[in-house]
Amino acid sequence: MTRSPIFETFRYLAIVAAVAVTLVPILWMASMAFKPIAEWSASGADLTWWPKIPTLDNFRFIFGTSTSDLIVALDKTAAKPILSSLLSAVFGTLIAMIAGTSAAYGLSRFGSGNNLPLALIQLRLFPPMAVMIPVMIMWAFLGLVDTWWGLALIYGIVTLPFAFWLMKTFFDDMPREIEDAARVEGCSRFRVFTQITLPMMRAPLASSALFVFILNWSDYLIGLLLTTREWVTIPVYMASLSSSMTGQLYGAKAALGLIAAVPPVIMGIAIQKHLVRGLTFGALKQ
Repeated sequence: MTRSPIFETFRYLAIVAAVAVTLVPILWMASMAFKPIAEWSASGADLTWWPKIPTLDNFRFIFGTSTSDLIVALDKTAAKPILSSLLSAVFGTLIAMIAGTSAAYGLSRFGSGNNLPLALIQLRLFPPMAVMIPVMIMWAFLGLVDTWWGLALIYGIVTLPFAFWLMKTFFDDMPREIEDAARVEGCSRFRVFTQITLPMMRAPLASSALFVFILNWSDYLIGLLLTTREWVTIPVYMASLSSSMTGQLYGAKAALGLIAAVPPVIMGIAIQKHLVRGLTFGALKQ
C-alpha cells in the first residue's frame, strides 16, 4: 500500500514539530548558560533567545573562579556535587545491574513460578516517602547518611527492579539451545553464563545500564533526604543556587544543567552501536 505525498508531507511536518518542541528547553538552557547576569536576570521584552555578549562567567561561578561581584560568592562549588553524583550513580548502576542480571538469569532459566518477580516490582509501587522514612532511620543507624556509598547502595536497591525486569525479558527471548549445546560439550553452568550468555547479551546489558544510570543520575528525592552537606548530588545542589540579590541563579543553573547532561550523552554515544539492538532485542521473534 503506497501512501500519498500529502500524507508523507504531514508526517514529516509532525516529526519536525515534535523534535522542535523537544529541543526548545534544551536550546533555551544552552543559551541561558552563556548569558551574563544582566541578560538572564532581565524580564519581559528584555529577554533574548541568544546571548548578546556570550560569557563563561556562569561556569566560572559554579566552580568558584568568577570575579563578578554582582552575585554573592558560593559557600560550596559544584565540583564535589558532580563527583558525588558520578560515584553514587556509577556504583549504584553496577549494584543494580549485577544483582538484577544474576536474578533475572536465574529465574529465566530455572523457573519463574514463584512470587519473586512481583515482589521485586513492589519496591516501586509504594509511595517514595513511605519507603524513605524507614530507609533514613536505617541509614542513620548504619552511619550511611551523607556518604556517596550510602547513596550508591540505595540507588542500587531502588533501581534493581528495573534492571531485573529488563534483563529477564531479554533472557526469556534468548534461545536456550546455544546454552544447552555448551552444556552437552561439558561447560559448567557458571562458564556458560559468563563466557557464552553474557557476551551475547552485550546490547541488552548496555541499553539496560544506560536506563538505570539515567534514573540514578537524575534522582532528586533520595539525594535530598540522605545527604546534608558533604555529598549532595547535582540536582540537590542545583536547587540551592539562589541569591538574596538576584533570586534564582538561572544562568548558573543552566550552566550546571549542561554539565550534568554530559555523562549520559557520553555514555549513550559510547554504547550507541549496542543501543538500538538492545532496545529491539527479541522484537522480531516469531
